[in-house]
Amino acid sequence: MAFSNVRIVLVYSLALTTQITCASPRTFSIDYQNDCFLKDGEPFRYISGSIHYSRIPQIYWKDRLLKMYMAGLNTIQTYIPWNFHEPAPNHYNFSGDRDLEHFLHLAQEVGLLVILRPGPYICAEWDMGGLPAWLLNKKDIVLRSSDADYIAAVDKWMGKLLPMIKPFLYQKGGPIITVQVENEYGSYFACDYNYLRHLTQLFRSHLGQEVVLFTTDGAGVGYLRCGALQGIYATVDFGPGGNVSAAFAAQRYAEPHGPLVNSEFYTGWLDHWGGHHSVVSSAIVAKSLNEILAMGANVNMYMFIGGTNFGYWNGANTPYAPQPTSYDYDAPLSEAGDLTDKYFAIRDVIKMYNKIPEGPVPPSTPKYAYGLVKMTKLQTVSDAVDLLSFSGPVKSTFPLSFSEMKQYFGFLLYRTKIPVDCSIPTPLSSPLNGVHDRAYVSVNGVAAGILERDKSISINITGKAGSQVDILVENMGRVNYGKDINDFKGLISNLTLGSEVLRNWMIYSLSIDEAVSKGLLHAGASQGTPSSADPSTPAFYTGSFSIPSGIPDLPQDTYIQFPNWGKGQLWINGFNLGRYWPSRGPQVTLFVPVHVLSTAAPNNVTVLELESAPCSQGACTVEFTCTPILSSKGTHGWGLFNKEDLS
Repeated sequence: MAFSNVRIVLVYSLALTTQITCASPRTFSIDYQNDCFLKDGEPFRYISGSIHYSRIPQIYWKDRLLKMYMAGLNTIQTYIPWNFHEPAPNHYNFSGDRDLEHFLHLAQEVGLLVILRPGPYICAEWDMGGLPAWLLNKKDIVLRSSDADYIAAVDKWMGKLLPMIKPFLYQKGGPIITVQVENEYGSYFACDYNYLRHLTQLFRSHLGQEVVLFTTDGAGVGYLRCGALQGIYATVDFGPGGNVSAAFAAQRYAEPHGPLVNSEFYTGWLDHWGGHHSVVSSAIVAKSLNEILAMGANVNMYMFIGGTNFGYWNGANTPYAPQPTSYDYDAPLSEAGDLTDKYFAIRDVIKMYNKIPEGPVPPSTPKYAYGLVKMTKLQTVSDAVDLLSFSGPVKSTFPLSFSEMKQYFGFLLYRTKIPVDCSIPTPLSSPLNGVHDRAYVSVNGVAAGILERDKSISINITGKAGSQVDILVENMGRVNYGKDINDFKGLISNLTLGSEVLRNWMIYSLSIDEAVSKGLLHAGASQGTPSSADPSTPAFYTGSFSIPSGIPDLPQDTYIQFPNWGKGQLWINGFNLGRYWPSRGPQVTLFVPVHVLSTAAPNNVTVLELESAPCSQGACTVEFTCTPILSSKGTHGWGLFNKEDLS
């Protein structure tokens, strides 16, 4: 009897010990005494890479994450673009390619920890740095500051987002080890410490006291003065080719003790339309990465895979220079997720410090060249305006901006009449440089020229009094960095004809994406011969192709190019793949991921050509190829560089 009681006590004690052991809390913290992170009480160093789920189709998230894991990374870093999830006030979208929770689950499933950068501002070469354009409905709003209207919107958004994130914190059993507050705030003019304090309190109230919060700024004391804040761990960012010790010395100005952290070690660089495709040597990246790791520092490689600015999501820098559709970034994984020499060079460096996972690296996805597709003209934008403008025109004495029209992306059509006879060429001008960003002008349906922000603020036109003037204005992406992120779009100041201010406008909000996806443009297709005018007026063109049968493993990813086309927008099966502009470059082809293609029916290709379609003068075709062309004007590399170089 006594023996049985002893056994029962021992079994109970063992069970209780097991229960306590299983319930031991997971911890992630900063050890200031030993200058390192502590994960579950043990020293920890992360080797991380940036991946933006918003730039990669959901079907490829796991493929890209596995490739990052097999490179030897133990962590990934990602941004959360506010405007990607709240396109209109109180209208939230976390489904499909926006399913943030699924992405975080996948990262943990693969075996990767997560560094989360929820903003509210993220930069990221993303439209308006991730801030929603509807914030500009208040014209005088001071973004990224203690402005009451801005703070109210931030509080509401974070009240939605942060409770979703909390279950994914490492302390709660999830993959998130650190969370960034704002982003590179020391590079912004406002220098509003009360704003940073408010964000800190907001994050703490939703996420708790245990989570490690951090800031990121350029590796210079001047940036850290306004970017760092007591109670949030300050980190720096810098690229390859420079003095690593000197860069980290800037972090030590703000953080005399704690882990060394480069939150953005640049593996490549961004592109702009009209510039060269940026290329950074694998050898330079590998050398600097080795120096960082040899110092025992933590590092996040920005980017490890760049991805694509589908639709209208690209940002811009100032003086106004929009980024292209591709965000390849010359990263270790290409825009399409392909393995590169840089990937293996980085992997070889990591091998010197960490054990690389065993097993094969997932291969690059196959590509297929579907060939030429014949295109035919549907109709001009001006002719299709009633199909495209679901709400009809708004009458206004003077032009209204995108924000005033409650449309935030794409195109607006402005229509007025010539007030007096202009028998000789007369300047149509934007004296205050108010065309944001590019305007395609026609008179009585004949192309008259292009006005472009900072580049062309006046063209000459002719016409009789009463002639119809149509001006299609394209929003080419909002400024994402610096003091000019409150980037209003459309005709934001008056136009003049000669010395007379143009008045009495009809302004059409255009729902082009919806019209294309519903096939509305085919209903009113033009049966006439395309005009031979050069430049041509903005018009839609269509074609189709079928996936070949009898070939295994189709469909596959592909690329599309536009021989002798000018500039425009592309949709396949209603999916907006982004902007093309081969005449300006450097990007020539657009990436077409497999998930937009269909084997069940012919694939519809819709092109909005804005400048000069080749259809009246030669082959009216687009071409699907298996090889990307991202550099039409040569390449260049950089030494030690920072985002601050853009300001």
